[in-house]
Amino acid sequence: QVQLVESGGGLVQPGGSLRLSCVASGFIFSAYVMRYYRQAPGKERELVAQIMTDARYTDYANSVKGRFTISRDNAKNTVYLQMNSLTPEDTGVYYCNPAGIGSWGQGTQVTVSS
Repeated sequence: QVQLVESGGGLVQPGGSLRLSCVASGFIFSAYVMRYYRQAPGKERELVAQIMTDARYTDYANSVKGRFTISRDNAKNTVYLQMNSLTPEDTGVYYCNPAGIGSWGQGTQVTVSS
């Protein structure tokens, strides 16, 4: 079955950085667009970034453009999210997801606070 294991979250001060990782299994990773979503307290889950199968094309939510970078390593079945210049508004649980597959991992908590 599909498994998604996110890691790399934590508590960071405003202006800091984190790098999230998501290791996937149970599907042909290299054949799927991979996405990162986040869910802030009391809000709906929102799409943050996505990356095409060959990593040539990426797309970002306006709120993170220029600060976040999504990447992938198809040999390792892993997708990454480098997050820089973090603000309190980036706080939430971050999830990875293969586009079109309705499976979710446990997510990783990111808290930006001084």
